[in-house]
Amino acid sequence: MDAKSPEVSKFCRRMRNVFVSQAAAEYAKSHLPIMLRQQLQRYEKQKENSALTHKSILKQQILNMDKEILEKLSASYDEAGTTCLVALLSERDLTVANVGDSRAVLCDKDGNAVPLSHDHKPYQVKERKRIKKAGGFISFNGSWRVQGVLAMSRSLGDYPLKKLKVLIPDPDVLTFDLEKLQPQFMILASDGLWDAFSSEEAVHFIKERLDEPHFGAKSIVLQSFYRGCPDNITVMVVKFRKRGSKAAG
Repeated sequence: MDAKSPEVSKFCRRMRNVFVSQAAAEYAKSHLPIMLRQQLQRYEKQKENSALTHKSILKQQILNMDKEILEKLSASYDEAGTTCLVALLSERDLTVANVGDSRAVLCDKDGNAVPLSHDHKPYQVKERKRIKKAGGFISFNGSWRVQGVLAMSRSLGDYPLKKLKVLIPDPDVLTFDLEKLQPQFMILASDGLWDAFSSEEAVHFIKERLDEPHFGAKSIVLQSFYRGCPDNITVMVVKFRKRGSKAAG
């Protein structure tokens, strides 16, 4: 497998009236890939003399993106926010950065579900303590929510909660060894999928449908909808090619 050229399929079903505004998500989708590409190109040219890593680049550019979103949207009183989930493939490593409750999971060579990210939820002990220390609170309204409003504890945008210091944009960034995992595919999806499927269920479902045109992405989105998921559902399936063995000698 050439780690730099996996096969990717994406399928979305957006439910009407889910978001008041999608401005934060649209801005991040349009600008973050460009920011990352520029920084990674600079890194590749001078990586022998650079203290930067893929992990540090992802973290810094995501934080920069949050600043840009806050500046742009707060000026127009747009309170929109978004999750952020980025997977960066190199020849040997997979680096995943996550802010919010979108999730990435990988199917390894044995068919096991390997978590690539951790959801940021208000009920988690670490997040709850941080929110309380900042003077905030969480309450239950269908799900646990920051200030009774937001069902995730980290995001990009959401400037009213950022002003209160109860919401942060800091990503978790994890790196995985592709040689050890020998992955078959990975799933990157918004919380709408994970409200209907566990990580293990999703991996099993997709594994049985990799021969479909969308590598099973369309089918699992529709199945989530049929299971009653009211949220937006966005799914990307990345199918890895088999890694070639090294030549002897």
